[in-house]
Amino acid sequence: MGGEPSGVAAGATLLDVRDVSLRFGGLRALSEVSFSVEKGELFSIIGPNGAGKTSLLNCISGRYSPSEGRIGFEGRDITRLKPNKRAAIGIGRTFQNLALFHHMSVLDNIMVGRHHLLKNNFLTGALYWIGGAQKEELEHRRKVEDVIDFLDIQHVRKATAGTLSYGLRKRVELARAVALEPKLILLDEPMAGMNLEEKEDMARYIVDLNEEWGMTIIMIEHDMGVVMDISHRVMVLDFGRRIAHGQPAEVLADPHVRKAYLGEEDVEDPFEQEAPAATPGAAVRQLSA
Repeated sequence: MGGEPSGVAAGATLLDVRDVSLRFGGLRALSEVSFSVEKGELFSIIGPNGAGKTSLLNCISGRYSPSEGRIGFEGRDITRLKPNKRAAIGIGRTFQNLALFHHMSVLDNIMVGRHHLLKNNFLTGALYWIGGAQKEELEHRRKVEDVIDFLDIQHVRKATAGTLSYGLRKRVELARAVALEPKLILLDEPMAGMNLEEKEDMARYIVDLNEEWGMTIIMIEHDMGVVMDISHRVMVLDFGRRIAHGQPAEVLADPHVRKAYLGEEDVEDPFEQEAPAATPGAAVRQLSA
């Protein structure tokens, strides 16, 4: 797949990150990281463990506040905007470690993702309930059911989230983020801990969210077969700094990337799989062929 996002005008920037640095006391997690993401793009961030990938997503989602730099979304400076305000303007995310309400049903977990879309508030709640809350509730339920159908989790919609397999819980967390109807969705290792079949399914869902649902995606993922196959562009971090950035083939060929992953340049390709035809990326190629 790879290449430029289809149907996206050049320069249609959705997210603009400029010279973002992040420090925790004397530890510098990010150092002057800059990049932009276009509307409709599937943009991946890779790098060794401890490279600063999740810290960067936390800065974009508002969980962390950068020590220096600026983050712009649709031309608006959101550097100091609180996380709930960022969700309200269309930034959703999943987490490296599952963040579901384990005691709640799958359906209720996904409904939480639509909380910011509710129109009633403390002052208007009573009147709104009389006038339109029931209609709104039905509309929210319909949207949630669309997400449930898309991610093929109809059979567990009433199940308690904590009783599900790990792969299904990851899918439910993705469903909750999608239910927010985000313009930009941040996926932090969406395939971590999954078996091959689960990875193939998740890769297909991510591609469909991007191509059919029109969502712009920033993804952190360690499976290079998937990253290089489905991403439009890839950025590589190492020790909190950007060391490479471009289309998948360009990044694969970059000696700095090889050195960051293996510590030397004259070694076997770190991105080759033992059986290329069986990788999740290859499965996505076959599905989209």
